[in-house]
Amino acid sequence: MTADNSASDGGPFADIRRLIATMPGPDREAIGMICERDAMLTKPAGALGRMEQLVEWLGAWQGKGSPSLDRPLVCVFAGSHGVTARGVSAYPAEVNRQMLDNFAAGGGAINQICAAYGLGFKVFDLAIDLPTGDICVGPAFSEKDCVATMAFGMEAVAAGTDCLALGEMGIGNTTIAAAIYAALFGGDPSHWVGRGTGVDEAGIARKVEAVREALAHHAGHLDDPLEVLSRLGGREIAAMAGAILAARLQRVPVVLDGYVATAAAAVLHALDPSALDHCLAGHVSAEGAHAEVLERLGLVPLLVLGMRLGEGSGAAMALGLLKGALACHRDMATFAQAGVSERSES
Repeated sequence: MTADNSASDGGPFADIRRLIATMPGPDREAIGMICERDAMLTKPAGALGRMEQLVEWLGAWQGKGSPSLDRPLVCVFAGSHGVTARGVSAYPAEVNRQMLDNFAAGGGAINQICAAYGLGFKVFDLAIDLPTGDICVGPAFSEKDCVATMAFGMEAVAAGTDCLALGEMGIGNTTIAAAIYAALFGGDPSHWVGRGTGVDEAGIARKVEAVREALAHHAGHLDDPLEVLSRLGGREIAAMAGAILAARLQRVPVVLDGYVATAAAAVLHALDPSALDHCLAGHVSAEGAHAEVLERLGLVPLLVLGMRLGEGSGAAMALGLLKGALACHRDMATFAQAGVSERSES
């Protein structure tokens, strides 16, 4: 999909487009400093493989030759969706509030992962008791409300973090993500629909039909990725898109979670293919066509664990690996410090 934004330059999305146009690039000097230290560490060149590249990525987007993970933060955005009334999920909508209570009590999988790896954790309730509109018969929300929700997501970075992991929670949101992918990439809706929370074959059929109806209803209004977001998206997806953009502007690297979180990233990528250069795919989900989406976005997943839980779980696991990679770079001895002979020149 190629975005034609000319018709919307003066609308509610104008500020978002202006921010995208000001995105900074990677800090090449920081990368050089990291590579210089890496060459002195007590290991063969390239022996840690992608772990070395991860440290370079951190430094490039933090703008620091000595990157840090002192304040890693996992943010989970929670929303609800009108389309759930069409039977697209194996769980009822009231699970949204119940899961928020579970997170608050420390009972979620994400709580355990964050505790194990020493990660900060925040949950954002995006009017969880007020579903967005049913995308099959109308827009999810207005352009103005979409921008306001993106701005809310941007505030998640304001608290201060040196690496942001993004996740979500919302019954029905794999249907929403599938609709976004179908609008952005084309193809039959069935290609983008997965089992989500574990729906049966009848549930899969309902999901496919919901996406098909939504695309038909909004036909002619899906050429602009931001309009795709407002018409087919959800509050958690809009907020994650805002957080990704704000992180870029503030030089904070981002680790994406699974199928739904990547839908937020896909909207930004459709606006500017370089918009995700500061993002890492934490894992490839077992949900739907996530692997294909990542390939389209040029993102190579860090982990392949067959997960499809959401709630930032895969991104948080990836942050644990990032912490290990950085510890090796920062704390390994150099050849000189350890008294180890360097590779001889032939």
